[in-house]
Amino acid sequence: MSNQQQESTHIESYNLPKVIFLAFVAAIGGFLFGFDSGVINGTVDALQVAFNSDATGTGFNVASVLLGCVVGAFFAGTLADRFGRKPMMLIAAVVFIFSAWGSGISEGSLEFVIYRLIGGLAVGAASILAPLYISEIAPSKIRGRLATLQQLMIVIGLFVAFMSNYSLVGISGGAEEELWLGFQTWSWMFWAEILPASIFVIVLLFIPESPRYLVASNRSEKALKVLSAISNVAEATVKVADIKSTVREDSRPKLSDLISKYTGKIHPLVWVGIGIAILQQFTGINVIFYYGATLWQAAGFAEADALLTNVISGSVNILFTIVAIVLIDKVGRKPLLLVGSIGQAVMLGVLAYLFGMATVDSANNLILEGNNGTYALLAANAYIAFFAASWGPVMWVMLGEMFPNQYRGAALAVCGIAQWGSNFTITMTFPIMLNYLGLGVSYGVYAVFGLLAYFFVKSFVKETKGRSLEDMSREQEEEERKHAAQMGQ
Repeated sequence: MSNQQQESTHIESYNLPKVIFLAFVAAIGGFLFGFDSGVINGTVDALQVAFNSDATGTGFNVASVLLGCVVGAFFAGTLADRFGRKPMMLIAAVVFIFSAWGSGISEGSLEFVIYRLIGGLAVGAASILAPLYISEIAPSKIRGRLATLQQLMIVIGLFVAFMSNYSLVGISGGAEEELWLGFQTWSWMFWAEILPASIFVIVLLFIPESPRYLVASNRSEKALKVLSAISNVAEATVKVADIKSTVREDSRPKLSDLISKYTGKIHPLVWVGIGIAILQQFTGINVIFYYGATLWQAAGFAEADALLTNVISGSVNILFTIVAIVLIDKVGRKPLLLVGSIGQAVMLGVLAYLFGMATVDSANNLILEGNNGTYALLAANAYIAFFAASWGPVMWVMLGEMFPNQYRGAALAVCGIAQWGSNFTITMTFPIMLNYLGLGVSYGVYAVFGLLAYFFVKSFVKETKGRSLEDMSREQEEEERKHAAQMGQ
């Protein structure tokens, strides 16, 4: 029987409801990731007033969480290889609660930044741990769909944050206005995150550890028990043996595994992962998510209308992430990335043109004349649609599955640094670009990166659709062995 036939038989025997449940629980971390990223959107102006900060200070208040994300992503990946995926997810869930509470009680920029940095540790950890766990418990033929659940939960988290902000402002009249118990609305925006974070803590208690981590930790019997619960004993026994063949039984996964034993250099695949992580951010998606309300107010929308626009964008994000779930295991990862790159670049070019043609009134407010405001809104949402159907979910799917078992956690840690470092760079520089260059030039820069993303994917990214993690692990090692042999000649 061929490997493909064996894999197909293995998949059919999976207890899919249980696998979906495990993936959903892990993906709640993605929901908190999205909520935490989106909640800041409606608080930017209120924080600027509350903390009396300038444009640079406001940018750091918003972007500070991303510094924590860099650290959180790195240590989550490396510590998950040492202590396990489940314990690290539990720690991240508790940190989400602590950060949400602290952000809401902050009375100054320094205190706020400290709590947001702490929250960033949890966001960064969740961004790595959820795709890592899901990819390691999912059957190959539906791994893409289950891993995309992480991105779906991220965008649902964003949407719920937008809805929460919009609803709370509707009650109080503004983010700076007092809401309940003497606290301003922006504080309650942050505190709304405590409920889903508490739910995450509870449900995590009911999921097992990743079987691939257990095998790598020399606990094959426990891995067999986990796999038997989601398939059957015979198939689980085969899978444990398969996993063993791709890890070093005498050496638990560690950061130094990123160096090839054949070439003495960093695995080329790690550089591809870093490139994917950086390019996802450099096309500017989080400018819309973090600064959406500010952006649309700059384009002439009132605060309430700008927040409603965010709700519309969040709905588009969810809809097209579902499109990605439908397509990713049929069309493949690489085609979606290629189409998304071009679509994003075109829409960013349209936005660059529209905002570049806008006029500025005496109060330095941006004026989109005629129907240009509507066109800009349509182009922005089309851009979100392309991102949601491609780079949004596919990046996380590929990072979770493209690396061999022996150094998956370590590679995700490094790619996490690249992804969140890029996120911080874009988020921190956008207010400055907005002040000095304007929206037109800013979006033009992001459009160029969209084109670069297309050529990068076309040249360096390999398809992973329908392939087992173990098959890809063995293929990658064989390629490096052959390359090293050729170099030696």
